[in-house]
Amino acid sequence: MGCRKGGIVMLKVEKIVDLSLQLTNDTPIYPGDPEPNISVATTIERDGYNLLHIHLGSQTGSHVDAPYHFINEGQRVDESDLRLFIGVGVVIPVIEKGEEEAITLKDVEPYLDQLASGKIVLFYTGWSKYVGEEKFFRHPYVHEDVIHEMIKRGIRTFFMDTINIDRTGGTEFPVHDAVAKVNGIIAENLTNFGAIDFPNPLISAFPLR
Repeated sequence: MGCRKGGIVMLKVEKIVDLSLQLTNDTPIYPGDPEPNISVATTIERDGYNLLHIHLGSQTGSHVDAPYHFINEGQRVDESDLRLFIGVGVVIPVIEKGEEEAITLKDVEPYLDQLASGKIVLFYTGWSKYVGEEKFFRHPYVHEDVIHEMIKRGIRTFFMDTINIDRTGGTEFPVHDAVAKVNGIIAENLTNFGAIDFPNPLISAFPLR
């Protein structure tokens, strides 16, 4: 909830929800990506300070996809407009979807009127509960027609609580391609969407430069 005082907008934070998966050596990765390796580099006892060595792929764990991820001419993450990484979220529950089932226009139709430029769409499948299981990689995915309709309504940022907004294991990535073409942003491998139990959540997902 926000209020204005002396020309300054002040925010009263009532609840903070972390949407990221814990980053460990066991964090699930897209098949074929570099495996995470987090190890002790220095210790206080030996070196005077604690430090970790972290080896990661750029798409490891909860992450954002810049257009460059799928288009060589697309913007890299450090070139992307930072306004794409913050905005009011619209959570679209599709928890009834099964393995490798598409999220269709019919599924999202009741929420389309809430969409406008600057908002962030969160597809809530609940699939992150299968982390550590083979089923995790047979997740629901978003049909490209949904994305095209949302892009027409001004949406440029899409969040997914599965490892991929497209189908995993395929050779085509129509959603990634469509979002990249408009220099949009995709965030994947997220979790905890069900904890957003309040209206008009302010979503923030600023990446490393």
